Amino acid sequence: MKGSLQSVKPETLQERVAPHNAEAERQLLGAILVNNETFYRVSDFLEPHHFFVPPHQDIYEKISQLIRAGKTASPITLKTFYPADIQIADLSATQFLLRLAADAASVINAEDYGQTIYELALRRNLIRIGEDMVNIAFDAPIDVPPTQQIDDAERRLFELAETGRSGGGFVSFGDALAQTIEMAHAAYNREGALSGISTGLTALDRLLGGLQHSDLIVLAGRPAMGKTSLATNIAYNVAEAYRAEEQPDGTLKTVNGGIVGFFSLEMSAEQLATRIISEQTEISSSKIRRGDITEAEFEQLVAATQHMQTVPLHVDQTGGISIASLVSKARRLKRQKGLDLLVVDYIQLLSGSSKNQGNRVQEITEITTGLKALAKELNVPIIALSQLSRQVENRDDKRPQMSDLRESGSIEQDADVVLFVYREEYYLSKTEPDPDTPEYAAWEAKHNAAKGKAEVIIAKQRHGPTGTANLHFQGEFTRFSDLAEEDHLPQRYE
Repeated sequence: MKGSLQSVKPETLQERVAPHNAEAERQLLGAILVNNETFYRVSDFLEPHHFFVPPHQDIYEKISQLIRAGKTASPITLKTFYPADIQIADLSATQFLLRLAADAASVINAEDYGQTIYELALRRNLIRIGEDMVNIAFDAPIDVPPTQQIDDAERRLFELAETGRSGGGFVSFGDALAQTIEMAHAAYNREGALSGISTGLTALDRLLGGLQHSDLIVLAGRPAMGKTSLATNIAYNVAEAYRAEEQPDGTLKTVNGGIVGFFSLEMSAEQLATRIISEQTEISSSKIRRGDITEAEFEQLVAATQHMQTVPLHVDQTGGISIASLVSKARRLKRQKGLDLLVVDYIQLLSGSSKNQGNRVQEITEITTGLKALAKELNVPIIALSQLSRQVENRDDKRPQMSDLRESGSIEQDADVVLFVYREEYYLSKTEPDPDTPEYAAWEAKHNAAKGKAEVIIAKQRHGPTGTANLHFQGEFTRFSDLAEEDHLPQRYE
């Protein structure tokens, strides 16, 4: 008995016929030949390569060319494109085309037949991807390490998932208006009445209108300006404000804040968490690290930690990853957990493909182009941090300019928004004169005026104005917050 069981071999992939429905293909082609209007019911999503039977692919392609050229596609007009002696399934071309018309599905069912053909084509693509994965894993090519194979498989699967929809094509102006009203309604209901995701910083939101979907936002600054602090502040503000509503189909739709992915290429997840806890509790991160805290402060930390555990902020601390790996991980996060905002700290720590290594300008171009494409693909804003060149330090006015971006050409071109973080207090503290000199009084007045203040300079904004958002910065807590400006204070009564 055991021997007979062992002798039974499972069907191999090669022995199994790929999923298809030749009858549905024939009846759909017949329906189109009988009534060319049927073509427009399926042409938005159905391509010749979706058909399984090669002659059917050829017939659908010829039908498409004729109809799109404004001509009639029928067995009689179509037969002229075939040699007189050609045989299709043991029939002449004319006989085969006439039989298709005789077996036609009704016009009403044509779209369902088209959808069936389309879904079967997707299943065949899944099988093809799976077979390629198995074959490459067995062959183990030297130039394709396993991690690259995983990235490639994920990319192909994600592309299949994103393109595997029969929607698309033209949208009526009425539908477009309805979408606009829906967007305006969402903005009206969102905190701050913004079209994008609120950063949690009113002065910045006022100029940006929030973080806009599919935008690449480059946040740049010299070391010690606080660009990572600003990025973590925004990331946490967005994640903490997250609120979603269940849709009729059971999916969740973000209505405020968002799910955040944070690629921390420089700091560990623990260091990032320490910064955020310090910001939220106003207990300095150095005191937290040393354990130099009171019992009350410890209880405050525990309470803050319990709350923060519920916040949808996902951190990847892998250092020196490639842009291809980052894209793959972002797609996976979007698919598994959802994603509304992505933060990358920082561009210069990413690597490009092996073909561009050694040419840093081309590598940065590949990285920024990849980030912009990812923002559009996932339809989320991406905040990418960037270093600035040292030439800033050589000027009297240390405020950054677009030309200060390192390898600036592609960063400036691909970014929808460019933000610079600038703190005059930092530079003034390095130029403190001797207290006994006449210059000290003027320096002190200037230093006091700049103390605790930061500027976020919007140097480029594709869809809005440039300008400067003035913020309050508490260095000991790495915290940015709104500045209580004179014109924003409550009205005084004499």
